[in-house]
Amino acid sequence: MTNNTISLRSLLEKEKLNGINFLDWFRNLRIVLKQERKEYVIEEAVPNDPSPNASRADKDKFKKHMDDMLDVGCIMLATMTLELPKQHKDMVAYEMIQNLKEIYEG
Repeated sequence: MTNNTISLRSLLEKEKLNGINFLDWFRNLRIVLKQERKEYVIEEAVPNDPSPNASRADKDKFKKHMDDMLDVGCIMLATMTLELPKQHKDMVAYEMIQNLKEIYEG
């Protein structure tokens, strides 16, 4: 992990999601994920499993998405306070964001 990654992730540690700061936390999350090239995980629904006869490239793309989704989900849960991690622990990153937007944006 580079120093840039560590310093950008510290943005999320300083301002953990507590419910009333969703917009600021979400903005910082997007900055971190953009730098790590994982922002797509919160913007795209979970892809379908590739078929058994799918190309190696399709299988690799799916695996990368699943690995990035796990990383992003862990980052998100680690930067929440109160009961939020308990409420979202069984969701993937995309589902967490959709749920949080429903709660705090509207």
